[in-house]
Order: sequence, then C-alpha cells, then structure tokens
Amino acid sequence: EIASCLVGSEMCIRDRPVTAIISKQGWIRVAKGHDIDALGLSYKSGDSFKIACQGRMNQALILLDSTGRSYTIETHTLPSARGQGEPITGSISMPKGASIDAALTGSDTSKVLLASDAGYGFLTTVADLSSKTKNGKAALSLSKNAHLLSSLNIEVVEDKLLAAITNEGRMLVFPVAQLPELAKGKGNKIINVPSAKASTREELMIELTVFNPGDTLLVHSGKQHLKLKPTDIEPVSYTHLRAHETRGN
Repeated sequence: EIASCLVGSEMCIRDRPVTAIISKQGWIRVAKGHDIDALGLSYKSGDSFKIACQGRMNQALILLDSTGRSYTIETHTLPSARGQGEPITGSISMPKGASIDAALTGSDTSKVLLASDAGYGFLTTVADLSSKTKNGKAALSLSKNAHLLSSLNIEVVEDKLLAAITNEGRMLVFPVAQLPELAKGKGNKIINVPSAKASTREELMIELTVFNPGDTLLVHSGKQHLKLKPTDIEPVSYTHLRAHETRGN
C-alpha cells in the first residue's frame, strides 16, 4: 500500500482499493478491496443493495442524483462496511425527493460519459463533476420525465466505439470521440428517441456499452441473445434488433 500524506498534516490516507456501497434507502459505507459481495452484506430492515463503486481510498467519490446533480464525498471519511453505514444526506444536501442513481471515481482527468434515457449524452471529466459544496452542482440536464441512464468511466476515448440500444430494439454504433466534451449540459442526441415518446416513457434508450473495434457484442433479450461480430457491425452503424426485441429487458 502507498501512503498519501499531506504536508503539515498528520493525516495519512492509504492508496488502497476500496468499494463504496449505496443502498436503495440512501445509506453509504466503504469496504476494503474490490472483491466485495455487496448483495450479501447486511442491510437495515426494508433496505437492500443499489450501487457499488470500485475505487481507491485516496480518491474522492462522485455521486449523481436523479435530478442530474453531482456531489463529491471524500472516500476516506465514509464509515466501514463492517456496519450498515450512514445516510448519504449526512454528507450532501439533495433536492427534495431526489435519490443517488450513480457513483464513480477516478483521477481529475478521467473521462466520464453521462447520458439520459431520453437519448442524450456527452463526455465530461471527474474534475468537472467535482463539487466543493454539500449542495453539489448541475451536471446532466434532464428533459421531461427523463432519468439518468449511466455514468461510464472511459480511460481512453480514442478508437473506442459506443453502442446505444433502445427498448424498441434499435441499436446505433459510432465512435465515442464523436460525442462533445462539456462541463455540464444536455449533450447531443446519441440515438434518435422521439421527444414525445421519451416524455411518456414509451421509447427510451436503455443501454450504453463502450467497446473496442474488433470486439464481439453479445446482446441479451430475456433468454435470447444475439452475437454481433465485428463484420456485422462494421458495414452499417445502424442495426435493427426487432427480431431480438429488448423491450422491457
């Protein structure tokens, strides 16, 4: 383990692997290591597992709520997973009714893909998502009835491909580098989900996957799956998966 010491301070934070665990009722704790059975941990009555985020003890934890705001918590200040944790609301102040829907960590320059299920998204950095106040900061602008879909850490953007899938069984594949890099906002349309259908939640973007050229994509729909080889993806960037309907999965 590497000890990270602050000049003029007695505090010494070890650079060791940890996993932050967040429950559905908003309790948070941190466990040593990355090989953690988060589902098997003890939770308060009526509560259960929601999110696990692997990181380092000396890195800050970035949380994203259901309104698109981002918050920063110093990982080393979190309670141990030997207990059941403490309410996130003790560390941050969210809008009424909001919940934490994603967690990530990384170096300040680490790239992050933020997206909503209305089909919009953009690239940003951990530094841009970091906040010095308990109230957090605006990160992802959500259109009517839209939800945060994902926050994907992307260490290397160049040459990576992005696959976006809707619940109507449509898939679009294009280079990640084509997305704009923003400090905050709504982003560009990743895949064409009609705004009227998105607002009524009739059609939504339900999955995003970043992969390398040459990789094979395995698309699951219930008990069925479709294997897309590089030659299936390369000729056309737009693939219809209606025969392997993903609605509701």
